[in-house]
Amino acid sequence: MTQEQSKTRIEQIVRDFCASPANTLENGTGEPAWAEPQLAYARGDDPLFAQIKSDIGPFYWTPQEAFRLAYPDAQVDPSELAVICYVLPQTEATRLDQRAATDVPAERWARSRFHGEEFNCALRLHLADTLTQAGYAAVAPERLDGFDYRQSERFGIASNWSERHTAWIAGLGTFGLSDGLITRVGKAVRFGSVVVKMDLEATPRPYAGHQDWCLWYAKGTCGVCMQRCPADAINEAGHDKPKCFDYIRNVTTPYVRDNYGTGATPCGLCQVKIPCEARSPL
Repeated sequence: MTQEQSKTRIEQIVRDFCASPANTLENGTGEPAWAEPQLAYARGDDPLFAQIKSDIGPFYWTPQEAFRLAYPDAQVDPSELAVICYVLPQTEATRLDQRAATDVPAERWARSRFHGEEFNCALRLHLADTLTQAGYAAVAPERLDGFDYRQSERFGIASNWSERHTAWIAGLGTFGLSDGLITRVGKAVRFGSVVVKMDLEATPRPYAGHQDWCLWYAKGTCGVCMQRCPADAINEAGHDKPKCFDYIRNVTTPYVRDNYGTGATPCGLCQVKIPCEARSPL
């Protein structure tokens, strides 16, 4: 297959799975958790992966390191790998409900964080398994047994594979004041990625800096996400991770468990009722 044919096939795999009954809020109506996915690609040898590892810490995986964890006997150069990234946008109904919320997430949002992320985990594995069965060894780094969160000396709590940073490298968007990634379809999204041994051209990055699409950083305006945060965990200096973490663990998580019967750690109030909710304002 040509590169374009390969990308067309990959995108069809993702879209077909998103169109399946597995994409559900589990609210008894069959309502999907996610709207139409968006995809982009990065090269496994993109120097930004090494830069992120240097910034976050030695525990962070490059695409080659994640691939070798799944295929320890494989001799593979980073240039032989590609990273497939996708965005799962929140539905309009979920965003509308979440806009009305002020202190805790709306039920649809909590369900998308729990059941929608269950679907996202299944999608990661489905894409990796389908490509592997077709002869292209692949792995979903976030689904590896060793995936976890640790303490970065510079940035505090950090995972050893970041879906948002990977999406940034692939040209899907840039970071905002709240640390969320602003994509062409906004910040009310979730991400997934798969590393595959396949020759795929990288998606051009339509930005230079990692914060170019945020009005606060680009023009010194906006800051609406600060007002939306019930924990005061977003300020002019950026995102206060410990304060955010504490609010999610001690307020929103118990609330959704007791009121909606869902798990996970939802909040997401800073992702809606803002200029970058469903688009890039720049």
